[in-house]
Amino acid sequence: MRSIVLFTDFGLEGPYVGQMKAVLARAAPGTLVFDLFADAPAFDPEASAYLLAAFRKAFAKDTVFLCVVDPGVGDPGRRPAIVRADGQWFVGPDNGLFNVVAKRAAGLDWWDITWAPADLSASFHGRDLFAPVAARLARGEAPPGLQRDPATRVQPGWPDDLPRVVYIDRFGNAMTGIRAAALGEEDTLAVGKYSLARARTFADVPKGSGFWYENANGLVEIAVNCGRADRQYGLAVGTTVSVPGKSIT
Repeated sequence: MRSIVLFTDFGLEGPYVGQMKAVLARAAPGTLVFDLFADAPAFDPEASAYLLAAFRKAFAKDTVFLCVVDPGVGDPGRRPAIVRADGQWFVGPDNGLFNVVAKRAAGLDWWDITWAPADLSASFHGRDLFAPVAARLARGEAPPGLQRDPATRVQPGWPDDLPRVVYIDRFGNAMTGIRAAALGEEDTLAVGKYSLARARTFADVPKGSGFWYENANGLVEIAVNCGRADRQYGLAVGTTVSVPGKSIT
């Protein structure tokens, strides 16, 4: 039995994640279900795509990622998708959410989901469509869809790295969509009127000082030792950053 990882912008306050888990428990009993993000950037498949691509690395081959950041739910032009990238499975809306995972994958397959339940709601495809499909994959069943050429599904024009804030954690640290491997030890990060140098970790700078560092998932992250970077530098999801002297594309 394959594990299932939840990646959504639903939040934990309401009934949505619980209802999806109930479907998974009924359709794939005994499957391990991991909560990765319930607070992915709301209504923002682009920012979420860079997070998903960075955080997938902690999970094993054959893991099923149930991903719902779906502002276009109910729109007949938005296809439901299954993606297999380097042995991992991704189920969710075809709205760019899987773009970065697909671009970075060495091995890639793509399906348009053709199955639908008789009682599909107009607004909760996470529960009614994507969770049952994820459960099928976790049971080892074949994808219930038509296989497509990934080149016809991956949206063109997306940068390899995204120079903006894509997530702010509960401590006020701000993750960007830039992989730290793209930058050098001496590169500074420009955020509005501020210029931040690189440090290895929090203890390497005085309390109250800001810096950027490579976080545990390989992304450039802005932080303040014993403080909140979001408040100190006026950061929010979507805030742009730059690297003087370097083009991030």
